[in-house]
Amino acid sequence: MGFDYFPCLGTKMLQLRTCECVFVLSYCYLVLLTVAQVSSPSEVNALLAVKNSLIDPMKHLSNWNKGDPCAFNWTGVSCSDSAGTDGYLHVQALQLMNMNLSGSLAPELGQLSQLKILDFMWNELTGSIPREIGSLSSLKLLLLNGNKLSGSLPDELGYLTKLNRLQVDQNNISGPLPKSFANMSSVRHLHLNNNSISGQIPPELYKLSTLFHLLLDNNNLSGYLPPELSKLPEMQIIQLDNNNFNGSGIPATYGNLSRLAKLSLRNCSLHGAIPDLSSVPNLYYLDLSENNLSGSIPSKLSDSMRTIDLSENHLNGSIPGSFSNLPFLQRLSLENNLLSGSVPTDIWQNMTSTKSARLTIDLRNNSLSSISGALNPPDNVTLRLGGNPICESANTANITQFCGSEDGGDRKAERSRKSMMACPVQACPTDNFFEYVPASPLPCFCASPLKVGYRLKSPSFSYFDPYVLPFELYVTSSLDLNPYQLAIDSYFWEEGPHKIFI
Repeated sequence: MGFDYFPCLGTKMLQLRTCECVFVLSYCYLVLLTVAQVSSPSEVNALLAVKNSLIDPMKHLSNWNKGDPCAFNWTGVSCSDSAGTDGYLHVQALQLMNMNLSGSLAPELGQLSQLKILDFMWNELTGSIPREIGSLSSLKLLLLNGNKLSGSLPDELGYLTKLNRLQVDQNNISGPLPKSFANMSSVRHLHLNNNSISGQIPPELYKLSTLFHLLLDNNNLSGYLPPELSKLPEMQIIQLDNNNFNGSGIPATYGNLSRLAKLSLRNCSLHGAIPDLSSVPNLYYLDLSENNLSGSIPSKLSDSMRTIDLSENHLNGSIPGSFSNLPFLQRLSLENNLLSGSVPTDIWQNMTSTKSARLTIDLRNNSLSSISGALNPPDNVTLRLGGNPICESANTANITQFCGSEDGGDRKAERSRKSMMACPVQACPTDNFFEYVPASPLPCFCASPLKVGYRLKSPSFSYFDPYVLPFELYVTSSLDLNPYQLAIDSYFWEEGPHKIFI
């Protein structure tokens, strides 16, 4: 009846609805087509190849087969904000840290042409580092530490001229350190420690004018210490412990590294004298222990010194009087040398007066025969004199108390600062790991604490106490928390090449 009465209107309405449906379907098709083409097709294929080379027991990458990587936020994949000249978005970061991944790194990683961050830290990856990664000309961070990677370091990594940080520490890397690494013109951090890298440190590394940290400790390096490293204007940390430099000496030119904060060459089979380091104003940490160094101890070191460890060498002469002018000193280890003369009792006189300041002075097993001044160190100073002639002839209690044979166990020291608030035990449920918050503005307030694990790859101090409060403020401000919401309850020195606080 209606169509007979309004024939034209009915037809037009039907046509309009048909057109609407066609338009909607066409729009949906275009949307789907657009979404499917957001990412570069070659990069999508590369990501799928990466996934196929990995073993993912925790199913972290389960969404890597759903839609487009950039449009559907695949786990660990970050893309550019706008399309490139080819009309596609490109992968700029691949961050898969600590995901229990095993398997190997796919060579197809080299097809992610605009990648800036490649992060596979703390997984169980095996196999070698693909040389194809060297074609990632935009790469700034290459983070592969804490895996089980083996084989040698590819020469092609030296093509990464924009690389800021290379971390492959704590793997099973072997073979030489490539000379091509001298071409990494932007690199600031080379963390290659705890591997099996062998051979000579390439002198060509002096070309790395931006290098801050050179960490090569706990490898199988040999040869000699390159004096050319003294040409690195920005160098702050040289850490080469537990290598074998075949009787090499420490180049005198290392005293020209004006920005050096840490020099650690423990157990490196070094001979000769300790160079003059008086022109290194910010040197915090000096560890030359367990070598075959001879001669006297330098008379002048940086006023900023926190740690001096020259133990287990063949050093002779007396203890420099200038050590009494090191107000921040935390540890002075001179044990097992050939030092003679008197024990200076003024080393601690200029210590900073903070409550957390501590100083350990270990002079055991030398040839020290007398005391200069009154031997009355404050409670926060630990003095060890055992194995010296002064102890053999000691007949007064104020000397013999420092002559015990106890081991210097400060590096194993544990600390805990549990709250002593008078709060009822039953008010804080222990089954859910709740505990009282000591600094909370509300008395006896219960909360589940934020656990902080802090890995120090190259600490410049011997005791953490003076830095607890600044560290708490640093963490809480970075996380936008109130200071009372974080408390570092305890920490400890971990045995081995790395120090860890919890």
